[in-house]
Amino acid sequence: MSFSPSDEGGKAASLARIVATMGGVGYFSLAPGTAGSALGVAIYWLSYRGGAYFPAAVFLLTGIAAVWAAGVVERESGQKDPPEIVADEVAGQLLCLLGSAPNPVNLIAGFTVFRILDIWKPFGRIEKWPGGWGVVADDLAAGMAGWLILAAGKFSGLI
Repeated sequence: MSFSPSDEGGKAASLARIVATMGGVGYFSLAPGTAGSALGVAIYWLSYRGGAYFPAAVFLLTGIAAVWAAGVVERESGQKDPPEIVADEVAGQLLCLLGSAPNPVNLIAGFTVFRILDIWKPFGRIEKWPGGWGVVADDLAAGMAGWLILAAGKFSGLI
């Protein structure tokens, strides 16, 4: 399955850059990944207002768009996982928070756990996957691990 735009370098590439940087958040000079994760928390909080299942739809759309956009931007830049790509952090952060009530404790715990896992990169080999899949999959793995940690914390009464 290819996510290549038909007008490489044209409108689709410009759209891909907007999506990959989440509207420019990825251009923050200090900690763009952290800024992307914070945006993910805000998107989760806002999407929860659409009902308990709406964040899952937002996550799926964000994840699909992130794979496409990251692949295009990576190809255009000639750089593996350029730092301005933060759609992967947003998707991973959304996955980490799925099913959590959007209260301050859950949002802060989810943000913290995801950032630790994203920076630590325990799933680093996944980054070697080709194109956008390699850019996004390690963040989704960190998001899933974060989700499991949050679930264990809630189950045990720690959160």
